Amino acid sequence: MLLEISIKNFAIIEAISLNFEKGMTVLTGETGAGKSIIIDAMNMMLGSRATVDVIRHGSNKAEIEGLFSIENSRALQAIFEEQGLELSDEIIIRREILQNGRSISRINGQMVNLSILRQVGQHLVDIHGQHDQEELMRPQLHIAMLDEFGDDEFFALKEDYQVCFDRYRRIRKQVLEVQKNQQEHRARIEMLEFQIAEIEAAELRFGEDIELNQEREKLLNHKNIADTLSNAYTLLDNEEFSSLTNVRLAMNEMESIEEYDSDYKELASTLSESYYVLEDLTKQLEGILDTLDFDGNRLMEVENRLNLLHTITRKYGGQVDDVLAYFEKISEEYNHLTGASLSSDEMETELKSLEKQLIQLASQLASARHKLGLALEDEIKQELQDLYMEKAQFKVCFNKGKFSREGNETVEFYISTNPGEDFKPLVKVASGGELSRLMLAIKSAFSRKEGKTSIVFDEVDTGVSGRVAQAIAQKIHKIGTNGQVLAISHLPQVIAIADYQFFIEKRSDENSTVSTVRLLKFDERVDEIAKMLAGQNVTDAAISQARELLKDGK
Repeated sequence: MLLEISIKNFAIIEAISLNFEKGMTVLTGETGAGKSIIIDAMNMMLGSRATVDVIRHGSNKAEIEGLFSIENSRALQAIFEEQGLELSDEIIIRREILQNGRSISRINGQMVNLSILRQVGQHLVDIHGQHDQEELMRPQLHIAMLDEFGDDEFFALKEDYQVCFDRYRRIRKQVLEVQKNQQEHRARIEMLEFQIAEIEAAELRFGEDIELNQEREKLLNHKNIADTLSNAYTLLDNEEFSSLTNVRLAMNEMESIEEYDSDYKELASTLSESYYVLEDLTKQLEGILDTLDFDGNRLMEVENRLNLLHTITRKYGGQVDDVLAYFEKISEEYNHLTGASLSSDEMETELKSLEKQLIQLASQLASARHKLGLALEDEIKQELQDLYMEKAQFKVCFNKGKFSREGNETVEFYISTNPGEDFKPLVKVASGGELSRLMLAIKSAFSRKEGKTSIVFDEVDTGVSGRVAQAIAQKIHKIGTNGQVLAISHLPQVIAIADYQFFIEKRSDENSTVSTVRLLKFDERVDEIAKMLAGQNVTDAAISQARELLKDGK
């Protein structure tokens, strides 16, 4: 329930604050005083699109803030948990519209984006105005209106169907794309198959061409390498002249005098380290020379492999690594064109399974909707009787249609306004006044199903009078008995039956125009209703009639 709304620098409103109670509250005042502006501000507070035009002239920003009390709401609990918001018994929503075109939204002090604000707002307040009657005239929206009459079990079934439909549509698109590709890109697919097979047959390794070229150079220079290693070994250690022996003798000589001076000891140590390094190096050279044999067969293998790699790289890329990168690229393209990421057989098997499941769920959803339709017809029939359309009959018509996210049936509301007349679509039958009452009947029926406790009616009584106006007044008041109703109205009958009345008036001077609001007391309400009945020249009879209307309303 909306407890309070504060509006600052919004259109002609400088600053107003309204406190609301449970039951029915009406907003009255002259045309242009700002009644609809309050509803516009409420809409923007709950996430509707905002422009800088709403900012009061001379102000930096417009501000709207609302305080709501809530009872147990699973839908709100789920949204708050998903967004990391803390849900308590009260919710504060604040929105600022800035001159630079941006807007800032907060829920309980935490900034949220507009999408989240709308999700929360749709579970708090239902604002019903002329556009709702326009929805009645658009048959494509009737299915959504009918579904609102469903319960949690119905919406769970609808969600199961939509999940299945989305999966079916995605797999079907893939299957059709594969089939299309296989027909339109057959030449490309065949070429890719050949290239992939040729590269796979080469069994390439990253960096393989570099390694083989190094090995080839080594094999081609075998004699030079062997002679060089042999010379190095001979210079280090042979019978005629051994560098290793001479270093060892020098080391022994220095070790014999190292005790006489620290410098001698350091020299002896350095010679010792050099000797052991040279000794180890000599052993390594000896080992290499023992195993160093020329392998002509290996050279032939390397040459043949390099010839193959040269053929592949000349055809597909500069080096082996480039060929492997190209291989990865064409493999992805091939998978895309052929659906190889999931084989065609697997996809078609899954598609058939999903099709059976979809048909079954669509049948269940249709059956559930038909039950909703019958229940809604009974509800609307009773509501229309209360609104002096007791001869009217309301019908929910179903027709088979293409599969969509909503099912495989279309829904359209039909009405028969007089006995003996055939049912016809609303768009061809209902007048403006009948549409107002029909929309109010639907809203009244839905109000008992929905979790919202705040419903706003924006001039839904336009075009009616007399006993119909009285019936509409009673219907709106009845909706408010289990929650909260806010209404903008020009009808004395609607205003008189309300529990509370706010009066909005516009005051102007040479420099500015300001809209103000105040809660009327009983006598003030009598005066305002009398003006509606008699115009500016209020008579005693009009005052008496206004007083009677208020008493009857109470």
